[in-house]
Amino acid sequence: MCGIFGVIASEESQYSTNFLNKSFKTLAQLSESRGKDSSGLCFFNQEKKALEVIKGPVPVTGLFKEKILQEKLHAAFHHNFIARYVFGHARLVTNGTQLNDENNQPVIKDGIIAVHNGIVVNVNELWEKHPEINRNYEIDTEVLLSLIRYHIQQNKSLEESVSVSINEIFGTVSTAMIFDDINKFVLATNNGSLYTLHNQKDIVFFASERYMLSEFAKKVNLSDIGKYELQQIKANRGMIIDLGYFNIKHFSLLETYTSKTENINQQKSPIHIHSVKSEKEQLSTVIDLNYIHLNPQAKKEKVLLQYPIDKIKTLKRCTKCLLPETFPFIQYDEHGECNYCKNYKKKNQPKPIDELRKLVEPYQKNNGSSDVLIPFSGGRDSTYVLHVAKQELGLNPIAYTYDWGMVTDLARRNIARICGKLGIENIIVAADIHWKRENIRKNIQAWLKNPELGMIPLFMAGDKFFFYYAHKIKKQLGIDLEIWGINNLENTNFKTGFAGLKPRFDKKRIYSLSIKNHLKLFGVVGKNLLQSPGYINQSIFDSLGSFASRYMTPKANYYHLFDYVQWNKKIIEDTIINNYDWEKAVDTESTWRIGDGTASFYNYIYTLVAGFSENDTFRSNQIREGMISREKALETVYEENKPRYNSLKWYLEIVGLDFETVIKQINNIPRLY
Repeated sequence: MCGIFGVIASEESQYSTNFLNKSFKTLAQLSESRGKDSSGLCFFNQEKKALEVIKGPVPVTGLFKEKILQEKLHAAFHHNFIARYVFGHARLVTNGTQLNDENNQPVIKDGIIAVHNGIVVNVNELWEKHPEINRNYEIDTEVLLSLIRYHIQQNKSLEESVSVSINEIFGTVSTAMIFDDINKFVLATNNGSLYTLHNQKDIVFFASERYMLSEFAKKVNLSDIGKYELQQIKANRGMIIDLGYFNIKHFSLLETYTSKTENINQQKSPIHIHSVKSEKEQLSTVIDLNYIHLNPQAKKEKVLLQYPIDKIKTLKRCTKCLLPETFPFIQYDEHGECNYCKNYKKKNQPKPIDELRKLVEPYQKNNGSSDVLIPFSGGRDSTYVLHVAKQELGLNPIAYTYDWGMVTDLARRNIARICGKLGIENIIVAADIHWKRENIRKNIQAWLKNPELGMIPLFMAGDKFFFYYAHKIKKQLGIDLEIWGINNLENTNFKTGFAGLKPRFDKKRIYSLSIKNHLKLFGVVGKNLLQSPGYINQSIFDSLGSFASRYMTPKANYYHLFDYVQWNKKIIEDTIINNYDWEKAVDTESTWRIGDGTASFYNYIYTLVAGFSENDTFRSNQIREGMISREKALETVYEENKPRYNSLKWYLEIVGLDFETVIKQINNIPRLY
């Protein structure tokens, strides 16, 4: 989920301080796209003969502005006939708030200093399983270090201790670590999100992505290191660098090793920690919504949520589907059937999957390198796409996730589950989450002053860079093929309908928008900007960029799995839950959009004000496809449209809005029924 990076030079190497400093700073800057919530570095101070850590809730480029860091890096890279190394972490927070520096990486525990890219999903279970180790922090990485130290104390070799510990973990692990009493450097991964560039002689650079090292090689003159190789540490593999002799030993995490006492130094290196504080006031970037309902104020806040189900049940609805009279541009005939049903063409009638196999065959690579990019939100459908691509189509996928601040902790855990289980590299592009969430907050505050339903999509505008970065990553990695999990049953054209755009029943994809409607949409947005000047804020450029990303990004070699595989809820859920222990939400029985932090908020507004939500449109499409009866669908949406307290509280708290204030304002919006 994060970015890890570093440089290790042997004691015999003659590289200048300036070269190593520039190399490390370049790697750090390239890795920042993986996470900007916090950062940290570790290095050996040759003057003090101590391991030093500097970290804090600032992006890694902010860390380099600290004067003390420049002094410490000079001490680390000064040539004194000792192995020189510096490694670091650009953090996208997943466990433990970044406001508590103990949770920021590098993590120090039991004399081990490590950076970790990934999530330990079964962290609580591991602490319960191993009473012989003690928990001190929130962060999940701690349990990995405690397990490794425990196995070392049981006279196991370093490679066995690392292997046994990682194999107990459910989730993703790509890690770099050093010890206060063992003169060795460890790199290991269970999903392949780790690459090295080294000359087999006296220097190793590492990073979380191949592209980072490729760009690094372009930006830094590497002529002095001689011939080098850029290689992936494959899933379930690792390497140990002996810092004394600079011997490199590769090992498998899946092999059984004969126990061997590790060479422990009698005199431990002291560990010094320096914390850096953010100049800006920050909110915590992570809140586990599974436990929000246990908060003391939850009972009081829950009663604020309204669900006028009795009034909603009196709405006139289509006699065939569920669409109510409040639905934009709806018309009923003499039989009560709506125009959306009359113009509907069945979509869940895929071509044979063998056609997709033939289409992807030319893209397959036989050298073990990745051949397809899977845009991966961690949701139900994208998880199933990743499974099919790997297990049924025989492709070697790279999963790509754009985290703009509304990917919930639940979605992140599910991403870690499948990527760890299948050994799939997951490339994360992390936005400036604090900035994105600030944009959302400002737009919600502006909207509440003039609550037009047609402006609600502005809350989600920031996520559309997903399309842009997918295209960019394909180019970076030399991958041509892209397979998406877009489900045509999810058509929610009422969102633009409330902005005055009439439905287009002939559009090819659910995200298609004509030039005429583009212009009309801009007009509606412009009108609302004038009526509510609060919309004129820093988010405008983000929204415009998102709009361009969604509708203007090229879509070549771009296939949709559900054009070739029938969308079947039971098959999809059984596959992802039974094979990967895919996690469901605690505040709804539905598996749709549970990893999207925005869905519960806008669906609460739509349900309260218009009497329906996107659940109604989805179930209506299922009725038209013959997948569910109208009676069952209606019963289901009445349940699905209930307010989701945990998710609503998470959303408002994470963007910095007061729950009671916002919910009361929404409750006062005039109803359409």
